[in-house]
Amino acid sequence: MIDELQVSNIALIREATLAPSPRFTVLTGETGAGKTALLSACRLLMGARADKTLVREGAESATAAGRFFRGDEETVVIRRLSADGRSRVSVNGHMAAVGELSELVAPTIDLCGQHDQQQLTDAARHQALFDSWAHEALGPALENYCNAWEERRRAKAALDQLAAAAQQSEAAIAQARADRDRIEATDPQDDEYDELLARVQRAEHSEALMAAAQAAHGALAEEGGALDALNSAIFALDGAAAADAALADFAKPLKEAVFLAEDAARDIARYREDLDFNPEEMALLQSRLQELQALMRLFGPTLADVNKRRCEAQQLLESIDCSDELVEKAKLQLNAANSALSEAGRVLSAARHGQKGTFEQQINEVLEQLEMKGAQLECQMAPLPFEQWTANGPDAIEFLFSPGKSLTPRPLARIASGGELSRVMLALKVVMGQADPVETLVFDEIDAGVGGATAHALGRLLAQLAESHQVIAVTHLAQVAAFADTHYVVEKTDDDAPETRMCPVTGASRIQEVARLLSGSRTAASLAHAEELLTAAQQEC
Repeated sequence: MIDELQVSNIALIREATLAPSPRFTVLTGETGAGKTALLSACRLLMGARADKTLVREGAESATAAGRFFRGDEETVVIRRLSADGRSRVSVNGHMAAVGELSELVAPTIDLCGQHDQQQLTDAARHQALFDSWAHEALGPALENYCNAWEERRRAKAALDQLAAAAQQSEAAIAQARADRDRIEATDPQDDEYDELLARVQRAEHSEALMAAAQAAHGALAEEGGALDALNSAIFALDGAAAADAALADFAKPLKEAVFLAEDAARDIARYREDLDFNPEEMALLQSRLQELQALMRLFGPTLADVNKRRCEAQQLLESIDCSDELVEKAKLQLNAANSALSEAGRVLSAARHGQKGTFEQQINEVLEQLEMKGAQLECQMAPLPFEQWTANGPDAIEFLFSPGKSLTPRPLARIASGGELSRVMLALKVVMGQADPVETLVFDEIDAGVGGATAHALGRLLAQLAESHQVIAVTHLAQVAAFADTHYVVEKTDDDAPETRMCPVTGASRIQEVARLLSGSRTAASLAHAEELLTAAQQEC
């Protein structure tokens, strides 16, 4: 919903603000006062192409700013157009691209005028509009169709993947087989390299390691070594402990040291025995290490990567070897999914056709209230070939319009009258009610060629529509203006450089403006008629 809209220097508008609470707002004024400039501002904020002629003559730039609410979410959009044609956009204080406005703002507003492109003239959107209106009746059928469509998509993707694998080049298959065979000939283990590298390094330095172990063992266990010295110290202390028990306490840690030294001497002796590498074993270790390093250079950097390549190559070869069987199975699954989708599509199409007549009847009843004599809207449903079905269903849905019973219905995009198009949009929106995803509707030229009782019906329908939407209408009809919650008058100043200003009118000022719309002047009779019209409209609402 548009909460606030401010415009500067755009088509001579200085500033305009729409109050947030009213749902139905009308703009009136003399011909040429600049009422449609409001639509120009909306178009800019919706991401339309900017035209530098919108900048007021002599000004450096023009600015359109809007504050929008969707639920509890507030969005502030500012678009600045410079005199040289450049455009800048900010959304909630952050720089943004113009294209973002078409995604952020445009879906929330429908501009219903002769020169605007909106949902009604885009046949590609008609299916979504119809399904939104009929969502309660179509719910189960739509859900089943969507599930069947997704299942069919997965089945087709699986078959396509197998077909792609079967079309692998002979070179790729040969390479996979060669890679697998080469890796399996060596059969590396993921954690083998580090352990093997440590063993080779130890073997290469075996002489130095042997000398160190020998020296350490001799210092501990040979005659005159550390163990002999410790045992001699213990013997001396224990021998004199009878005279002084404190000496026995000194001997305790030395005895523990003896145990540790003996364990160390045994471990060093075993280590020394393990260092007994022979040339043949050394050659085997080095050869194995070189084999692993060669594989790591080709498929690495780690042995885990090497084994990953072996697994990938094996899977590819297996898929080729049993591709015929897998393809046949995938084809059966796709055929089953096609059958399920065909049935779901038949049910959905039948459900849509079951709602078609009611949809057309409701819209045409509203058109009749607007005294569009003989005008008919037709919801055309054409079955699509199975190959052209989409996630939205098996039908092509388009709204056709005939301005007279004897005339051939035509696509809405080809309707010449902007007022006609706006009234069809009004009928569609009234019928859709809360099901319409677009919250704000801006009508221009909806009252073209309308008067009398039709004008009253038009105002009443706009007020009815405002119960489920925010409605903004540019009008010349007092009967329409009388139904609005808020009324703005657009006026142009008489200065050498005239400006257009938008001012709210209430009370006596509003009665005077409605009187002007009724008779072109403010006489006692027109003022009385205007007051009566406003009172009756408010009571009717």
